[in-house]
Amino acid sequence: MWFEQMHAGWQVALEPQRQLLTDLEDRLGALTNLAPARDLVMAAFIDDPARTRVLIVGQDPYPTEGVAVGRAFAVAHAPAPASLRNILKELDSDLGVNFGESGPPLDLAGWQSQGVLLLNRHLTTLSGEAGAHIGEGWTEFTDAAIAQLLLINPSLVLVLWGNQAGTLRESLAQQLAASRATIITGVHPSPLSAHRGFFGSKPFTAINAALQKQGFEQIDWRV
Repeated sequence: MWFEQMHAGWQVALEPQRQLLTDLEDRLGALTNLAPARDLVMAAFIDDPARTRVLIVGQDPYPTEGVAVGRAFAVAHAPAPASLRNILKELDSDLGVNFGESGPPLDLAGWQSQGVLLLNRHLTTLSGEAGAHIGEGWTEFTDAAIAQLLLINPSLVLVLWGNQAGTLRESLAQQLAASRATIITGVHPSPLSAHRGFFGSKPFTAINAALQKQGFEQIDWRV
């Protein structure tokens, strides 16, 4: 079950949302065209939330069958979808980190292992149908998760790319005001918008600078 797949720290933090998650699983978990696959839906929550230093917020999973892995922007295999290609292009431009054929895996598990939470606002969709589960209740669940994360780590570095991620500044305004979080906003890396300010924004340098200012170890984005 999805609740049991989360790290124990998340289970404690999100106990009030347990019924919501159970209801979501009851409605969506058995769908044969679910994206990501049912056993990957909670992949972003398998690590201890106390270790999370950076939160990068996405929208919803890639709708192409077999691609989404439960972490925002990450994929199971090459070729990378356009949004991830643009992220990696900016990473190369920003820090000279190249995810070539011999580079790190595109599932971005190495980033997660360093305390980077890659969280979609909506954790599921349907293969072939982007945004299919907007309005199903995922926003309520992920808002609660981020609110808890701000309590666990008030010095969180929060990265909001695009309009959907940006709505968190309103929905969690009280929690953000009570925290010491650094908020980094920017254009979504989608090919529809990346040329309007994502490219050249140097978000990875900004994240590491914020971590250093907070006294945290910087992220090795090559992993």
